[in-house]
Amino acid sequence: MGEIVERFPLFPLGIVLLPTEVVPLHIFEERYKLMIRECLDSEGEFGIIWLSGDGLRDVGCTASVSQVLKELEDGQMNILVAGGRPFRLLRRIDDMAYPAGDVEMLEDASGEDAGAAPLAELTSEAHERYADLVEHVTDERPSPDDLEHLDAYGMAATIEFEAAPKQELLELRSERERLVQVRDLFVATMKRIIDSEEAGELARSNGRIRFG
Repeated sequence: MGEIVERFPLFPLGIVLLPTEVVPLHIFEERYKLMIRECLDSEGEFGIIWLSGDGLRDVGCTASVSQVLKELEDGQMNILVAGGRPFRLLRRIDDMAYPAGDVEMLEDASGEDAGAAPLAELTSEAHERYADLVEHVTDERPSPDDLEHLDAYGMAATIEFEAAPKQELLELRSERERLVQVRDLFVATMKRIIDSEEAGELARSNGRIRFG
């Protein structure tokens, strides 16, 4: 079992935060203004956990305030937070001024599956599909140096995926599984973008396909 942290501050949101991901938050509710102020004063962490249409998920990600962008007189704040470690919510705590719970910090499973593709091979393939997608969207391809230290979380954190696949990625407990998932997500996203572009071209041509 991983490290247990009791009475850990929690911020249920309609988003999924991944390790290394940086997201902006606007803090306006009194309970969360208090929570963030305490985290700032103690340089501590809190947890972002997805409040989906099916309810609060069990696995979330720790977050720390990386920058206070703006703070108003009434305590409202615009902040940037950075994702840290995945955790599992074990028990909710209801006697604090803001949501909290006892959580377990999650570690990856050890060892590799026998007969599975080498991790380096999967990493290289995921890097290539990620670079293809970034190049298609920005016209600039990441260099090998840019890609070298990017793991599955690091790549996914720079792409705007829907919450459900991000939650699935957060819950996977091996880098191998995460690499397979992000590789497939990059391929599927590229296909959707190309299909959308082709549909737009077809619409602009009034449904007539031009050759030559």
